[in-house]
Amino acid sequence: MKLILASSSPRRRDLLNQVNIKFELREQLTDESRVTITEPVEKVKTLAARKSHNTKVSDSEVILTADTVVSKDGVIYEKPENKNHAREMIKSLSGGVHQVYTGCMLRSLHKEEFIISKTDVVFYDLTDEEIENHLQYEDYMDKAGAYGIQSHGALLVKEIHGDYNTVVGLPLAEVVRALQKWQE
Repeated sequence: MKLILASSSPRRRDLLNQVNIKFELREQLTDESRVTITEPVEKVKTLAARKSHNTKVSDSEVILTADTVVSKDGVIYEKPENKNHAREMIKSLSGGVHQVYTGCMLRSLHKEEFIISKTDVVFYDLTDEEIENHLQYEDYMDKAGAYGIQSHGALLVKEIHGDYNTVVGLPLAEVVRALQKWQE
């Protein structure tokens, strides 16, 4: 089986490369803004499925799609619209615990499987200066919750409970284990 990654995320590509998983990139175009689900697990599952079903799959291929959201107190934090929106998100996450959900879908012509992973993330109680320092690096703009744990956002995180790679955007060990079963 050939693995097809249908994702524009460089972080997902990096994670697969990190463990020498061979894959081919395939473009998928899904309008994520049309999915207004407010329950995090259902949202990532629905988006991963839509991305998968919007991607052509051939015999002997497995498509991998994923979506990640940040959630706190029943509110989903997606990618910020602008710097002020990012500032509001980070202030809201400051000093508390939030959840990061990544939903993945593996799909071939004959089989589908979902992998849903959740990690709790604890932020330090951040000062305005720390928040502004974080916002000077504009890589937060393409990240759910306005931070990337693998970059400057690491300075905001006090601790995590769960899979670090789920926060990055792909629960790597779970995905690889699932792929190994598909090869059997």
